[in-house]
Amino acid sequence: MQVRERHSAAQPRHKLILQYAQSKSEIAEAQALRYRVFVEELGARLASRAEGIDRDLFDPHCDHLIVRDSDTSEVVGTYRLLPATRAQQIGGFYSEKEFDLARLFHLRSELVELGRSCVHPDYRSGAAIALLWSGIGQYLLAHNYHYLIGSASVSLADGGANAAAVYQEMREQHLAPIEWRVFPRCPLPHEMLAVNLAHRALHRPAIPPLIKGYLRTGAYVCGEPAWDADFNTADLFMLLPIANLKQRHAARFMSACEAAV
Repeated sequence: MQVRERHSAAQPRHKLILQYAQSKSEIAEAQALRYRVFVEELGARLASRAEGIDRDLFDPHCDHLIVRDSDTSEVVGTYRLLPATRAQQIGGFYSEKEFDLARLFHLRSELVELGRSCVHPDYRSGAAIALLWSGIGQYLLAHNYHYLIGSASVSLADGGANAAAVYQEMREQHLAPIEWRVFPRCPLPHEMLAVNLAHRALHRPAIPPLIKGYLRTGAYVCGEPAWDADFNTADLFMLLPIANLKQRHAARFMSACEAAV
C-alpha cells in the first residue's frame, strides 16, 4: 500500500501510511493504541488492562490494518478484520459473544467481521479513517467477500437514555429484514430506559459517527442492542451487504479502494 498524504486546515499536515501489521510488534502497537482510546479515554474495563494494551483471543487470527504517521512512525489508527474461515477455526466471530447469529448461518462463508476500530485523538479529522476504509475495500475486492458485519457502540455514560433513543430511531428507519435478525445474549433494557425519554431534554439522539458511516453506505441494524458492561456501551449489530452500497457513496468507496492498490 502506498503513502497517502491527508491534512486539514484545522490540523497539522500529516503523511499517513496504510499497511497491514506484519509482526507481533506491529500488532502490539495497534493494541497499545486501542488501550489508549478504549481504557484511558473511554474507561473500558479490560482483562489486559495491567499490561497497557488491549488484546484478546481473537487478535492472533485477525488481519490488522494500521495507519502510521510517517514522520513520527506512530500508529495512529487501526481496524481488525476476521474472515469467516478463520472465525470458524476458533469457534466463531467476536460478535457471537454478544449476539446469537443463527439466522445468518447461510451467509457465514461470505462474511468479514470488522472490529476494534479506533483513531488517535490528534488524527480524527477523517483522513485516518478514510485510509482504513480504503484498506477494507481493497481487502473485500481481493478476497471476494460480500458482507461486512460488526458491532457499533453507543456510550451508556448518560445512564442509557441516548442509547435507547438511538435504537428507537434505528428500529424505525434502518432495521434489517427479519431473515437477517440477530438476538442479544445480554439485552439492553431499552424499553425501560425509553420510558424516561419524554422527561429528558433529548430531542434527537446523538448517533455516533461510526454508526452514521455504516448507515450512509447502506448497512442495516440487525436487532436489539446488547449491553457490554466491560465497555459500558450498548452495542448494535450492523450488517452491510456490499451490493447495498448506495450509488453516490459506491463511486467514492471504489475509487478509494482502487487508489490504495
